[in-house]
Amino acid sequence: MLDTIEQSDEHADDLREDPSLAQDMRVLASQVKTFAAAELAFQKARAAYVGSTARTIAVLGIVAAVLAFFATMAAVFGTVIALGPVLGLWGAMAAVTLALLALAGTCALFAMAKARRMKAVLGEGTGDA
Repeated sequence: MLDTIEQSDEHADDLREDPSLAQDMRVLASQVKTFAAAELAFQKARAAYVGSTARTIAVLGIVAAVLAFFATMAAVFGTVIALGPVLGLWGAMAAVTLALLALAGTCALFAMAKARRMKAVLGEGTGDA
């Protein structure tokens, strides 16, 4: 029995000095498992951070859009009031409304031109697709 223990100790010393391919593969597999677990934990933490931050960004964006809308309405209302003594109330309302419609039409024309340009660049507008 003592002889077997000494042989196994010698065998263990040999393995420590010159590991076999099977042992190398076991060590490598263990390291890969550890790395995969760490990477999975990192990606989970990253996804949780992105989720919570995206929600905050969305809420702040909505609040900014609502406040910008109310600021624009205040400017429109103030312009109508300011032009009231000059053009009369109906004239001021018509002037502001027409100016806003002209601005909206200009923006729509620019948007259509950009859409046409994008289609041409992507090849959809020329029939190449």
